[in-house]
Amino acid sequence: MDNIALRSETLVCEFSRENGALVRLIAAGTDWRVLDRPELGLSFQLLVPLNDELRNNPVLGEKQKLDSYEERTGRVIFRWKNVVSERGGALPVDVELTVAAEGPQIVYYMTIANRSGYVVESAHCPYLGDVRPPEAAAWLRSFLYNYGTGEEHDIWPHFHNLHGYYGVDYPTQMTGGCRMTPMTPFYLIRSENQGLYAGIKSENAASAAPVGWAVELRPGWGSSIDASVPEGPEIAGKPVHTRFAAVHMPYIAPGGTRSLVPVALEAFEGGWQRGADIYKAWRAGWMKPAEAPEWAGNPHSWQQLHINSPEDELRMRFTELPEAARECKKHGVAAIQLVGWNDGGQDQGNPSHDPDPRLGTFGELKAAIAECHRIGVKIILFSKFTWADKATERFRTSLKDLAATDPYGDYYHYGGYQYQTPAQLMDINTKRLVPMCFLSEEYLGVCEKEFRKVVDLGAAGMLYDECQHHSPAVVCFNTAHGHAYGAPVYQNDRELIKRFRRTPGIPADFLMSGEACYDWEMEAYQLAYFRTENKRHVPLSRYLWPQAQYMTAVTGFDDRNMINQCLMYRYIVSYEPYFFKGRLDDYPATMAYGETMDALRTKYRKWFWDGEFRDVCGARASFAGGGDYPTYSVFRASDGSLGAVVVNYEDEAVSVTLEAENGQKFGRYCPVGGGEAEFGGSVDIPARSAVVVMP
Repeated sequence: MDNIALRSETLVCEFSRENGALVRLIAAGTDWRVLDRPELGLSFQLLVPLNDELRNNPVLGEKQKLDSYEERTGRVIFRWKNVVSERGGALPVDVELTVAAEGPQIVYYMTIANRSGYVVESAHCPYLGDVRPPEAAAWLRSFLYNYGTGEEHDIWPHFHNLHGYYGVDYPTQMTGGCRMTPMTPFYLIRSENQGLYAGIKSENAASAAPVGWAVELRPGWGSSIDASVPEGPEIAGKPVHTRFAAVHMPYIAPGGTRSLVPVALEAFEGGWQRGADIYKAWRAGWMKPAEAPEWAGNPHSWQQLHINSPEDELRMRFTELPEAARECKKHGVAAIQLVGWNDGGQDQGNPSHDPDPRLGTFGELKAAIAECHRIGVKIILFSKFTWADKATERFRTSLKDLAATDPYGDYYHYGGYQYQTPAQLMDINTKRLVPMCFLSEEYLGVCEKEFRKVVDLGAAGMLYDECQHHSPAVVCFNTAHGHAYGAPVYQNDRELIKRFRRTPGIPADFLMSGEACYDWEMEAYQLAYFRTENKRHVPLSRYLWPQAQYMTAVTGFDDRNMINQCLMYRYIVSYEPYFFKGRLDDYPATMAYGETMDALRTKYRKWFWDGEFRDVCGARASFAGGGDYPTYSVFRASDGSLGAVVVNYEDEAVSVTLEAENGQKFGRYCPVGGGEAEFGGSVDIPARSAVVVMP
């Protein structure tokens, strides 16, 4: 019997007429046979626990016989009725799957009607049974977002297992928590020069529903000591294959019907940037980033300043804050992120935003902030709403019932952070944190009241620490909060900031900033802060939002390379001597080099601030003796001309050539701290230095 064929602009699919399994998947442009063994084809998988009697009760789609299917122009509709589970037998659960060719993409739309007495907990859709590397590839890897950067894991010829071997039957990479949607809305499986994109395709509120990404090697490693994928199609008489799935967690209650978040597949050619471009093109149709106030939208730098922790350092009284502001003014630093100003210090007393009385009064902090603003330095108050401090009486008496709750009726628990003293660094007296339910209107009201204190203090903005996650909570099961069983707690992340914007008396130029804001949060937040101290840092967030305001920590006492990274990736510098416990004059070498760098990118801001960041796309850098040079970036100005930043992270000088792919000639260059010179096709870059190159 012939298979059912479906073709998009980039993918060719074939489905079984017997069980609806995807039995063949081919990249149309390169003939990469992503799936090519029909006997390993898959369609979907459900998990339907039998209440407390039996948790692990899967429904394997490949074992289900189709009840019907329809072939329509550009789409196929499959239906399975009364599916049969592995351990609970037949269940009155119906599945309808529409697979549609939409331009370059194959898009999966699944609806599940649950007439059983059990909850449909999870669903694998799409589910690919045998992902194979391109024929000439040297490797195959997963690529996904994590904390502002791109994270990669080997799939072939080695497979990186991300879970304890005791908890899985096969080497497995399954994302969860901070690596699910909406934080990770797309996922790439890629080789050196091509890949497969998988991404959600719904921008409405339902898109906050958690979707993870899973890759699984069966039957297992060949050699465990080096995590090698077995050579050949079989080992021990079993097929060697790699499965991939988007794993939805819908928690469909008895009698409920739910349409899952659609997921799109698309083949692409090129590096990870080409895969990210697919996501960018889709997102551009419905989302724009929040625009920063003028002062935060121009080249500038910050200081992060910590004045107290749960272990009571009490480093600075509020009345002393203007002294730090004058030091910032001397160095041209525009803002201070003030940390630990709240009662109990950083990460204690959450979600309280009362000033710590041991550091001064509310009025003294308000007056100090006003004085700093008169000096010309903005005060941004470190804020925190995700957690409640478990040790407080407030949590025990009035907040406990608003916490995100697990299926057993208990609140989730986060281990917290350790500060300063041996008892904390040994994790003996750490303040434990509890993620609160952001679907609770009562708790959102608590947040609004606490935020009002930040506004009343006259701050120029807030930096909402850990706004990007609710770990370990992903969903909440406490229906007393006014939401469904197993509802996604990420759903109101942007809504909360919109409510903050409506606070009476809030200035129009109040800066909403947060830590490592995931991509969709940039619709509400005007600046995001993270830490990127890694020579192999992948600037994924910057590539996704070329003009957004991103800031990174600079902590070293001669931190030229982090300053160079800020230039290369258009990051705002956050000066943080002594791990943000010190003052700017504590590390003069770093300050001097940073001031020089900011002056350079201000002078050439046409490219290196106002231009579009293109990562390495648009030009090729090479060692003068041959071979690709790794650390550079390309910026495209509004007139289409290209500029480049070339960084030498190493301790020896290097000679680098640079050629634009559009035929443009680079004619001049300028090193950080030096003068402009003619570019003759190559440039010598001293150790731990950077140059900008222009037409």
